[in-house]
Amino acid sequence: MDWKELSVGDYRYLLWLLLLPVVLLLLFRFRNWMERARQNFADSRFHERLFESASVFRKYFPVLYIPAVAFLLLAVLDLRGGSEEVETRQNMNNVMFVLDVSNSMNAEDVLPNRLVLARNIMIRTMEKMTNDRVGIVVFAGEATSIMPLTTDYTAAETYIGGIETSMMKIQGTDFLKAMQETARKFKNVPKGSRKVVLISDGEDNEGNEEKAVRLAKSEGISVISVGVGTEQGAPVPEYIFGQLMGYKTDRTGQTVLSQRQTRALEKMASGSGGAFIDGNNLEESSGQIIDALSKSGAGSGTMVRSQNSVLFYQYFLAVSILLFLLIYLLNPKRDLNI
Repeated sequence: MDWKELSVGDYRYLLWLLLLPVVLLLLFRFRNWMERARQNFADSRFHERLFESASVFRKYFPVLYIPAVAFLLLAVLDLRGGSEEVETRQNMNNVMFVLDVSNSMNAEDVLPNRLVLARNIMIRTMEKMTNDRVGIVVFAGEATSIMPLTTDYTAAETYIGGIETSMMKIQGTDFLKAMQETARKFKNVPKGSRKVVLISDGEDNEGNEEKAVRLAKSEGISVISVGVGTEQGAPVPEYIFGQLMGYKTDRTGQTVLSQRQTRALEKMASGSGGAFIDGNNLEESSGQIIDALSKSGAGSGTMVRSQNSVLFYQYFLAVSILLFLLIYLLNPKRDLNI
């Protein structure tokens, strides 16, 4: 417990507390005046016949009444003896969204296309998060981080909105490069608390998923892979300055169909202790990602400190009530005269 200087809830009541010595002085002066008045009125031997006898309690009345009022005022002041530092542990996931931005993500076998669906999955998942930290890595034949771990979801949505397949000059789908970049960004996060949401079609990969799985396991990274696109596939549009110029063809001039490679994505998930999720349904996949994140480990514990005021009013109030109760019980004549 961290004790700080004494404080009060309402300073206006201090005036009443400061008046107590004045009231006490006036009280005794009044008693002396009453005694002199009785002596002047009649000789002391006639007092028993002329004046109603007071209870024996009368002489002790100020001794109890003054502190009773004082403690009552102290209770009203809402005295606070400082603050108590309370520590609570909050589980916080550290989630790196790793997004495939290879050209095959432009395929339109899901609407509006694989990349836009993947971006929407990321945004919708973040909307369902609370205090988790998120970061973003994009990859194709190479990988780069575009946002470090943060709880600023608004900034994250801004970054996500700017992701395009044209960001990467080297094409392909290299899971190993993605994991290497992710591991670098996780260097200050405890192993076992590192979680990845890998969103990809798995198509045209470099065959490095086994190495990527070994790296993920050695780095304590749990991969939740989300597959977008269909296994039937679709042509891959080719754009120049935003204009559709045609579709990707092979060496013989035949249009290439890009198909989702589910097996590679499942291997990434199962090999790292994660889960595979079909990402073609936006609402279902975002909910499943949240469930998978909660099941894949408790996350890292973060100690949150808060200051709670330590209040004393209840003790002063209890003493005041006790004194007033004694005044009531020990005064059979209910004599409030001084």
